[in-house]
Amino acid sequence: MKRHGLLNSHIAKVLADIGHTDSIVVADAGLPIPAQVQKIDLSLRKGVPSFLDVVSLLKEELVVERVTAATEVEVNIMMHQGLRQLFGDLEYVSHEALKAQLKHAKAVIRTGEVTPYANCILHAGVTF
Repeated sequence: MKRHGLLNSHIAKVLADIGHTDSIVVADAGLPIPAQVQKIDLSLRKGVPSFLDVVSLLKEELVVERVTAATEVEVNIMMHQGLRQLFGDLEYVSHEALKAQLKHAKAVIRTGEVTPYANCILHAGVTF
């Protein structure tokens, strides 16, 4: 058994396999996930686990080069501020464009978040 860090074996596997510019999505409970993309469903009930808890943990485990969020996230002040606090500048696209990019993700991690537009794409960087 691991002593530290991420315990979820499915997420740990995806993170171990991810390369520079690959992406992983953290999604709210309602985001439609394309059938061909690996879905890691963490949702237990409304709000558990929260979007920001999952994103924060992934930031500790993954070198994040950039983050893409929907422009509409600005209406969800808590999620928007949380993402900006974790990552600083964000790249914005429309919610429809974000959903279109899901098909390129290595995996989508579904949280229990039930607030609007709590979704982001984490683009992997490198340690060198």
